[in-house]
Amino acid sequence: MVDQPSTDRTADDMVAEADTGARNPAARWQAQLIIGTCIAWSLFQLYIASQLPAFLGQATGIGLFANIVAQARFVHLAFAIMLATLAFPLTSSAPKDRIPAYDWALVVLGVAACLYLVVFRFEIAGRPGLWSTSDIVMSCIGMTVLMISVYRSLGLPLVIIASCFIAFAFFGGYSEWARNITNYGGASLSKALGHYWMQTEGVFGVALGVSTTMIFLFVLFGALLDRAGGGNWFIKVAIALLGALRGGPAKASVLSSMMTGMISGSSIANTVTTGTFTIPLMKRIGFPAEKAGAVEVASSTNGQLTPPVMGAAAFLMVEYVNIPYIDVVKHAFLPAVISYIALLYIVHLESLKMGLKGLEKPGRRIGVIMILILFLSGFILLGILSFLMIGLRALLDPIMGDSVYAAVALVAVLYIFLLSVAARYPELETDTGTDGPPVAPRLTPTLIAGLYFAIPIFILVWNLMVRTENLDRLSPALSAFWATIFMIIIALTHRPIKAMFRGRNAGDEFRAGWGDFVNGLILGARNMIGIGVATGAAGIIVGTISLTGAHQVIGQVIEVISGGNLIILLVLVAVLSLILGMGLPTTANYIVVSSLMAPVIISVGAQAGLIVPLIAVHMFVFYFGILADDTPPVGLAAYAAAAISRGDPIKTGVQGFAYDIRTALLPFLFIFNTDLLLIDVGLFKAIFVFFIALLAMLLFAAATQGYFIARSKWWETVALLLIAFMLFRPGFFLDQVSERYARASGPEAIELMATAADGEDVRLTIEGPDFDTGETRPTTIVVPGVSGDAMAALEDQGLTVMEEGDRLLLEEPFPGTPHFESIGIEYDYYADSPVVIRSVAVENERMPKELFFIPALILLAGVVLLQRRRATQPAF
Repeated sequence: MVDQPSTDRTADDMVAEADTGARNPAARWQAQLIIGTCIAWSLFQLYIASQLPAFLGQATGIGLFANIVAQARFVHLAFAIMLATLAFPLTSSAPKDRIPAYDWALVVLGVAACLYLVVFRFEIAGRPGLWSTSDIVMSCIGMTVLMISVYRSLGLPLVIIASCFIAFAFFGGYSEWARNITNYGGASLSKALGHYWMQTEGVFGVALGVSTTMIFLFVLFGALLDRAGGGNWFIKVAIALLGALRGGPAKASVLSSMMTGMISGSSIANTVTTGTFTIPLMKRIGFPAEKAGAVEVASSTNGQLTPPVMGAAAFLMVEYVNIPYIDVVKHAFLPAVISYIALLYIVHLESLKMGLKGLEKPGRRIGVIMILILFLSGFILLGILSFLMIGLRALLDPIMGDSVYAAVALVAVLYIFLLSVAARYPELETDTGTDGPPVAPRLTPTLIAGLYFAIPIFILVWNLMVRTENLDRLSPALSAFWATIFMIIIALTHRPIKAMFRGRNAGDEFRAGWGDFVNGLILGARNMIGIGVATGAAGIIVGTISLTGAHQVIGQVIEVISGGNLIILLVLVAVLSLILGMGLPTTANYIVVSSLMAPVIISVGAQAGLIVPLIAVHMFVFYFGILADDTPPVGLAAYAAAAISRGDPIKTGVQGFAYDIRTALLPFLFIFNTDLLLIDVGLFKAIFVFFIALLAMLLFAAATQGYFIARSKWWETVALLLIAFMLFRPGFFLDQVSERYARASGPEAIELMATAADGEDVRLTIEGPDFDTGETRPTTIVVPGVSGDAMAALEDQGLTVMEEGDRLLLEEPFPGTPHFESIGIEYDYYADSPVVIRSVAVENERMPKELFFIPALILLAGVVLLQRRRATQPAF
């Protein structure tokens, strides 16, 4: 789909070409213009996220100060288009050392088209839908320049996909088949361009809004943390903690990539940041070049799965699923932790197979069991610390009320204290892992020397997750804003303050800190160029769907190919995500696939009797969009890793994807077992689910590696896969021996429904003529039961049922009732064939599905006993 990268380029070149722009003008004023625009964009985003616009508006009486926040999407895209045009050459042969004349023209046209919506906003608001000639001209210019910006910063695939949707908007009405499905008759030039550009249904829709208000701040936070030295601290701590273990540098790569992934919005940048140090170390202890690169690729691509700060697509999920960000973090937590522990285990098995050792380390070594305890207790400690902070805040509430001054004072004291302690230890130098003998640093001085970098991360997590009686959680945007403000303070002050504690001149250190701050502003903006134009282009796709109903056409095609089978449909969606992800960034890939396929998965699942939560579908798409970054033949993260390891990029990508099979398994599992997403799961059950799912994933990893305690025979591999499946899906085996539901139809269904307890899920299978096609189809909905009164349970959900012989006729639900969106607009209630409740299902009382863990564990014990006899080296 896109040109395959050449391994002759350095990893930094690849990051520049893929993320930040490869143009480096020789003329100083041109280079300064790019840098100045980056700084201006970052400062603008900080400005609109703060209270300054409202304050200045009130103080000066000038409405523009406050109104600019409402117009921020247009300014945001103007910055993105300008920087995409200036920083990315149009073609591979275009000049990289100067900005040609045609790019200046594109900058003027693109910025003018965006700011036209700001300057003439009142006139535009006065003629909604009645677009003038100037509106259409500026819309056409804006769309054209945006597509060119997408091409130069992201390549051709997204341009082709967006163009196909635009073509459908103009010509889809000419297809009788598509017209019958969508009832769409086509759009005029004025209607379509106005829809795309002049309002917030297309380019300036939800995706660009999220990019403006949330994504930029998180990316900027990560860039400032990295430039101030936080990224280097993550790497050094990981090496100090895990480097001396068997295959230590590879394990450190996994851990450092997980931590860096919290602050990096790009798999490629994550690969280069951590891989520059870890890949040479892996090679020096015996990892082949391809496997060293593959470990880094698998670790870095999964970095965007790591809560609390996930990839940009996670913030879009907040809007599309309409749930708080804290819930997205909660649902993503368990799969991410399990995935990373399993990757650590895979790396350990590879080290066992190759007989590798770890790095030399001065002082006392930490054992494997202690490291596992530290890893798990870190999450427990975070929870305990949160409760302690909540308690502290509760004690301070009578004094400080809703004031933040006391909290700021506490953070300031803690910051100064940690700096005073860090000043007693040597500075953490950045190195490449290629000089001197491979030695792991000691953990205590390494951890303490940069512990203050954890404060802004804690502030971010606190604001996102913790609330008290008088203080609500902050929004993701405000959380990122305050964390970023403190990160700016750290970038500017940590060097000079440590210098003062050490009795040295702080002037030079302050200048170095200022340089870190400015470089962070520049890097944050440059990292946002691709995301900014991608969310704008993805808005074209979402806008086409809202204008035409194009998702119904694509959904029906996929549904026909899958034959209504949910498993086949999920495989097709996974493959579609991987293919699109080869040419699209994760954010755009997520928007495209979730917009098209999420409704289809839910619909097909409901027809098959499976209620799939919307968050599970979006997480499914999110996971496979991320996995595309290491999918050969066009996995850019694999090419970046190969550029560092000097290995073959295709083999690196294939090996990296093999390591990521355990991540590819998780989305299928949590579609059918939503316990993994902690949906309706209490604390103690969550802990139980975590350990069982972790054991299952480790066994699956051992099966895919062909090594457990010793090299596995083929039937042992099969046994391990069976055990893993039994642990992941015990309900499957229970369903084979005991019916899950008691079912009834007609009047007996009402009697069965009355037996349900208060709040117990009752499944109704609805059947009737489809509103669009007229064909009879089933779907399944869930209503909470009311003990002894079935009709009350139905009426509480806005459902009116009439008995007619042996049928239960369902009347059309009113708008605003719980199931209006799912069945009210999907069925034709006035057709010749009525809409009926075909059957009612109430869950039977059965033995716990967890009993099937017992035979699984017995079988596991048998495999352990057999392999222990053949073991030739310790398991750890």
